[in-house]
Amino acid sequence: MLKYRLITALILIPLVIAALFLLPPKGFALVTLGVCMLAAWEWGQFAGLGSSAQRLSLAFLCGALLALMTLSLPNYHYSVHLLPIRVSLWVSLVWWCAALLLVLSYPGSAGFWRGSKALRLLFGVLTIVPFFWGMVALRQHHYDSDPFFGAWWLLYVMLLVWGADSGAYMFGKLFGKHKLAPKVSPGKTWEGFVGGLATSAIISLLFSVYAPLGVAPFTLLICSVIAALASVLGDLTESMFKREAGIKDSSHLIPGHGGVLDRIDSLTAAIPVFACLMFLVFKTV
Repeated sequence: MLKYRLITALILIPLVIAALFLLPPKGFALVTLGVCMLAAWEWGQFAGLGSSAQRLSLAFLCGALLALMTLSLPNYHYSVHLLPIRVSLWVSLVWWCAALLLVLSYPGSAGFWRGSKALRLLFGVLTIVPFFWGMVALRQHHYDSDPFFGAWWLLYVMLLVWGADSGAYMFGKLFGKHKLAPKVSPGKTWEGFVGGLATSAIISLLFSVYAPLGVAPFTLLICSVIAALASVLGDLTESMFKREAGIKDSSHLIPGHGGVLDRIDSLTAAIPVFACLMFLVFKTV
């Protein structure tokens, strides 16, 4: 399994970086749209959609919703001042605060949404749609003056999240004794959680020194810490929904890694939360 994980990672990471820096805004939005449709297809299991036709319909409906929102905006100039993007990012902040309450009170909280497909579908919309707009808004940031500026921001958040995941895994394996959320994800520990945050802090420090992010260090630190915490919440939230659905992986699309949601669960929280904080709270536009 580890062999397949490493091989897949060695293939996917260069492709992701190439997409960030080489694709034009339209191409990047289309690729992100495709990823979101796959994520919606996998979310169908969490919502209790049993048939392949229902899950495919959900994927196409998600794609149609995002496409319609995109077409309603001016020619791929995705400024956070545009209402659909601004609302999506604020909604994301509210949703992840609510998700934190659901995770902390699980399994009791499941009594509120377990029997409702509509609620579980709504949770999927609140996860996937803001993720799309967070990705697109960050990539588009200052695109006219520097086509790569937003790509550096997105790469930064991704490295922050990947660092938190890797650090949590390594520190958890080496020192993990105290369970972080045993009712949601028994494998995660407080030692891994602290190790992941420490890894993210090192990445933030290195990036602030050597990469062209163009933001005040204190603002970057606050947004980075909250984004790293949100990434853990995104992981735990997906684990909670998988536990309710009785599945280990969201799908088997990625050899050794499970499904698309298994790879982007942390990013679905970290990306829109980071974008909301940077653009709408601290107003770094």
